[in-house]
Amino acid sequence: MGNESDPKNRRHALIQMLRLGGLATATTGVGYWLSARSQHPEASEVAAFEGHKSIPNDPNLPELVVAHGDDPRLLVRKSIEGLGGIKRFIAQGDMVLIKPNIGWDRTPEQAANTNPQAVAEMVKLCREAGAKRVMVADVSCNEARRCYQRSGIAEAATAEGAEVILPDSRNFKRIDMKRSLGSWQVLEPFLAADKVVNFPIAKNHELAGLTLGMKNWLGIVGGSRNWLHQDIHRSVVDLADFARPALTIIDAYRILVRNGPTGGSLSDVAVTKTLIAATDPVAADSYAAQAFWKLDSSSLPFLKIATDRGLGNKNFAKVRTRFMSLGG
Repeated sequence: MGNESDPKNRRHALIQMLRLGGLATATTGVGYWLSARSQHPEASEVAAFEGHKSIPNDPNLPELVVAHGDDPRLLVRKSIEGLGGIKRFIAQGDMVLIKPNIGWDRTPEQAANTNPQAVAEMVKLCREAGAKRVMVADVSCNEARRCYQRSGIAEAATAEGAEVILPDSRNFKRIDMKRSLGSWQVLEPFLAADKVVNFPIAKNHELAGLTLGMKNWLGIVGGSRNWLHQDIHRSVVDLADFARPALTIIDAYRILVRNGPTGGSLSDVAVTKTLIAATDPVAADSYAAQAFWKLDSSSLPFLKIATDRGLGNKNFAKVRTRFMSLGG
């Protein structure tokens, strides 16, 4: 743990540690947006949002945990223990939103959505911490009910006591997101939550290069998200700046190495049996990009923009890191 050694050596060590499990290759479809973006509303129709409670930095704890093993549930539990335990993030009586990627009508094996068992374990941990309400929601690209069902997330999360919320029109509120974003319809569960857990899957993305933690925030808004793709890297950072999660977990048990974000063919999937948990969302994205795709901020401008904005550190070798090998 820590960053006592030379950053170049640490970067090499981080990547080598990740690759111990190897890659076993084992997901093309076109999504559609839920609805067209409505006309810009009058100011009186736009609600305010005060933001979520931040988690204080603790110099005695890691900012990044990388865990490798066979069991997705154990990876979640142990990685959060490595960051200081679930009660560092979730307090008694909290309303919690877990925001996975449930964008696509795909099975877990096709690696287009977050691993359902990993999401279920996060729900369980939040309930163990005393959360009053645990919600799971995303704004799907394909038909939402089908995505929730076929991904396995609705069933797995419900079994652990989560309230699984579909992106129906009644579940949005127009919010001034400021920055360059302006006003958007935002998922109301996101706005109502005391704490938000960002839980994407690591995968290739045709336009952005990769979709990891910060890009996962496109899934809190409704309307014509094509507009956000006009300046995708800045949009990703503006959304991350707005969201400010308590915790970021990147599911890399299976990753979609190409033909993302929809996938479809098992030949596009690599089984890496890894999970990345972080209080630094930029370091988490940067680590996953380098470890799995050998990409850095020269290829992924959102990493540099986010670092310059003060949202985290794209140089993951300089953040406090802990590795876990849980077998397999």
